[in-house]
Amino acid sequence: QVQLVESGGGLVQAGGSLRLSCAASGRTFSSYAMGWFRQAPGKEREYVGAITRSGGITYYADPVKGRFTISRDNAKNTLYLQMNSLKPEDTAVYYCAARISDDLYSIWSNTRQYKYWGQGTQVTVSS
Repeated sequence: QVQLVESGGGLVQAGGSLRLSCAASGRTFSSYAMGWFRQAPGKEREYVGAITRSGGITYYADPVKGRFTISRDNAKNTLYLQMNSLKPEDTAVYYCAARISDDLYSIWSNTRQYKYWGQGTQVTVSS
């Protein structure tokens, strides 16, 4: 089992940057593939991107491709989301999620495929 805590959210102007962190408890962080999702008011939770358990492969949703970067430090049990060139439409609560992965190559993009979730951190981008 793993517990996840996001941090780093806040208010930023359009064009600015933020880096979110997701701290994981336990000693088996490297066993989990990780994902980032977001949910804007009145909308469903949507996929932002994901990373394999080793960090060797990442994948991004089209709206954030080229602007967001996911990375992880397995030694620090931490997942990151670097967000650049932020837009007002990026405003949402951002969640990290984890699921056990049996290999180094699998990546998942559906909320139902993740078992563990953080509490979320608010990101607000002003125009």
